Amino acid sequence: MKINLKEVDGVPVKAKHKASCHCGAVELELDLPDGLIDVRRCDCSLCRRRGAIAASVPLSGIRILKGEDALTLYQFNTKTAKHYFCKHCGVYTHHQRRSDPTLYGFNVACLEGINPLTIKNVPTYDGVNHPADRK
Repeated sequence: MKINLKEVDGVPVKAKHKASCHCGAVELELDLPDGLIDVRRCDCSLCRRRGAIAASVPLSGIRILKGEDALTLYQFNTKTAKHYFCKHCGVYTHHQRRSDPTLYGFNVACLEGINPLTIKNVPTYDGVNHPADRK
């Protein structure tokens, strides 16, 4: 079951929505004309530890407005996914997805005015048994 949302707890998702890390060093603008697409959690070893709720956007749908130099890249296992974090406050902002490298996953909690903890019944994707890990 995929969750797509035009609003979260009465707060509309803007077609061009700003997002930032905790300290404000990184600011993004996301193109979300259809709202939040494919809202989910993942149970892979990294996602399980960071605990973020993510949604998807095309690669062209994220613009770094400020702080590109404040982003640090983390990769593991197949090194297909590219996970970006603020090197100052440590907040995960977005990642290029392993399951579909034409998309970014982004941290819904970074969106201005949006509280992802109010989203009900967020599905968890099976990242532990990812198809790319099968031989």
